[in-house]
Amino acid sequence: MSLRHAPGLRRLLAAERRRQRKALALAAAASAVTAAASVTLLGISGWFITGAALAGVAGMAVVQTFNYLLPAAAIRLLAILRTGFRYIERLSSHTAALGALAAIRPRLFASLAAAPPREALALSGGEASARLVQDVDAIETLFVRLSNPWAAAATVIGGLGLTLLAGWAPAAALALAIALAAGAGRLMAARLTTRPAEAIQVRAGELKDAVAALAAAAPELRCYGLEDWAVDEIDRRGRALGVEQVRRVAAQGWIVAVQSGLAGIAVTAVVALSVGVALPLAALAGLASVVTLELVAAVVKAAEQDGAVAEAGRRLEPLLAHEPLATRPLALHAAPSLGLAGQILRPGERVLISGPSGCGKTTLLEQLLALRDSAGLVTIDGRDVADLAPAAARACFAYAPQDSALLAGTVRENLLLAAPDASDDDLWAALQDAVLDQRVRQMPDGLDSWIGENGARLSGGERRRLGLARAYLRPAPWLMLDEPTEGLDSWTEALVLRRLDARLTRSGQGLLMVSHQDVGLVHATRRIALAGAVLTPTASGAATTRPT
Repeated sequence: MSLRHAPGLRRLLAAERRRQRKALALAAAASAVTAAASVTLLGISGWFITGAALAGVAGMAVVQTFNYLLPAAAIRLLAILRTGFRYIERLSSHTAALGALAAIRPRLFASLAAAPPREALALSGGEASARLVQDVDAIETLFVRLSNPWAAAATVIGGLGLTLLAGWAPAAALALAIALAAGAGRLMAARLTTRPAEAIQVRAGELKDAVAALAAAAPELRCYGLEDWAVDEIDRRGRALGVEQVRRVAAQGWIVAVQSGLAGIAVTAVVALSVGVALPLAALAGLASVVTLELVAAVVKAAEQDGAVAEAGRRLEPLLAHEPLATRPLALHAAPSLGLAGQILRPGERVLISGPSGCGKTTLLEQLLALRDSAGLVTIDGRDVADLAPAAARACFAYAPQDSALLAGTVRENLLLAAPDASDDDLWAALQDAVLDQRVRQMPDGLDSWIGENGARLSGGERRRLGLARAYLRPAPWLMLDEPTEGLDSWTEALVLRRLDARLTRSGQGLLMVSHQDVGLVHATRRIALAGAVLTPTASGAATTRPT
């Protein structure tokens, strides 16, 4: 079914099925009991009602001899069994499914994080969210449906068994109807719902991607009067999704119509072939065939999800192409030297990387962090970064990028990303060095103040300084700052730089600071000036570039 083109995802799901086998086994057993109880309940109810009616017509003598206590007790017992085991089946199957999804999503995210930058960064935030949420949700049905075969088997056995009480002919008619209903349902589902279901997964991903991108650009869209254009873009993608959803609903309608028609014909045939047997048994056979075909149709209906599952598998499989990176912190025995722009930077040095916009300053830092291809360009302790595990390279640096990504959470939660065990004193010290402590103290809840989506409740300069404070908290031999004072007023900028100088003096950290201006040069013991794509050291010991 559905995932033949996704071997990695199949293996992951198989491992989760083994891990959830107890819950799945309980769900299968409960599903079988529920199905058998449902068929038997309706069949006995039909027999009981018909028999009681005939007894009433026959007169008081027959009424007094009619045993209504035993079937009434059986009906009540079956109703309790059906309700109780249905609850157990739902609880167990969804516990297994949700437990599996709770393990699958982190595994997918870890694999995506381990992908080479050109792959990982090619996936937009909206599309990544759609795959990790919507596509994984589609996979959930595979776990919920694992109990379906057991329910189907119990349904067929129970229905045929009850119908057989009315004779071989009614039972044969029901068996033929079951085969036709199952076959027609699966065939129609494959022909009519597969393409719309696949398209819905894609169109929904496109819609989420567009909404995420346009929502992030909302202020600019308002300033340029492009709200109507943005609405039209979302509406266009929403309509494309709606078209596929209508196609799927129409297909499901045809399947229901065919299944209902087959059920009507089958029940009529079963009742007609029951001529000659007692009327209560004919009623039992007719109602048993009704509920049997309804339950078979419900089981077959699950095939309508195959298209969505197949497309979800195709979209998720590329995310599993890479083994997750090691997450344990690496112990560094000594601060490493760096090879950069033809120079060797000793531990504890303060280096300013300057140059005009677009000359590759940020790229150089990202190469050191193994976020970009860097074969032969940068080294750590004499080893090419390309030959190191990404976690080993990244353990050397505390990084504050130009645009630090902030969690939708509190000040504390954002700071603890860099140092989960940091004390409140550590957090306040980092905020003070970033010239943000007074601002946080003025917030209603201090460190526990909510800062909104990506720090929306902070100004641009405050977001930048919160990212700087977070970098200060990370224990690493090199501090890597990309335009840390951009957008700050001159007084705040000077204070940030003075406190940075004092912090480096205390910690002994090395510094790589990127700036397209000369700010911070007073702190640097060396300067690397970039002006193009090829770096060569100058006679003075600084680095410059020659045109390519």
